[in-house]
Amino acid sequence: MQFHDFRTWTIGILTLLCVTTAAGAQTTGDSPWVFDVGLGIDPSINGNINSGAIGTLQGQATAILPNSYSDVYGTGIQFRFGGGYALNENTELRGIFTYQSADADLVRLGDIGTSPLYAQYSDYKVFGLDFGYRRYMPLSVKDMRFYGEGALGIAFISRINALLAAPAGNVVFNSTDFYDRTAAFTWEANAGVLFRIADQVDLNAQVGIRHVSGLAQVDQFVGTGLDDINNDTSRLTFPLVVGLRFRFK
Repeated sequence: MQFHDFRTWTIGILTLLCVTTAAGAQTTGDSPWVFDVGLGIDPSINGNINSGAIGTLQGQATAILPNSYSDVYGTGIQFRFGGGYALNENTELRGIFTYQSADADLVRLGDIGTSPLYAQYSDYKVFGLDFGYRRYMPLSVKDMRFYGEGALGIAFISRINALLAAPAGNVVFNSTDFYDRTAAFTWEANAGVLFRIADQVDLNAQVGIRHVSGLAQVDQFVGTGLDDINNDTSRLTFPLVVGLRFRFK
């Protein structure tokens, strides 16, 4: 995703928000603005932190095995905060910041020469911004509201380093900037329910699917036959989030 494309898209979203804010300014009653905060987990459905490849590394024949995000990072913790603007009783525009962090386990990356090759990746850290649309179901259930929503956005994935080791060859080498910092395109679709727990506070429970596009190319692997290692690094997850929603008077 090119920066100028994202900039154009963002300007369009902000313009829409300004227009709808002006249109809703004449409504009465509670403020149309809400604030959300949530905490959850983000299990992977598919996607690899590295794909399989065959080539050369440090002058030796090397075979790389695919490693999934779930094998290396597990689920990780996700923190969300942001807000929404109600267009009417059943529709809402939303802007949400998402931060995720996950520790890496030691994995077998493949083989180099006659030795197994192991990798210790650095932590997976992501900060994202999503713009979305939520639609509430017109159900008359006391203190409960069901909804569905969709969102598009961008996620900034911190650079990922890798410490590589081939014990049989008595070789250890550190690959800094294994993956450079990446600006990835995201989309998600969620369903959830709000439980009113106080006059202006709701408990939010949400499940969905979230897609994050692939990581940057590994520069030091260009021309080695291993440069396809980032081919399947886009990620599809199943986030489960619980949080609080604050409505303003």
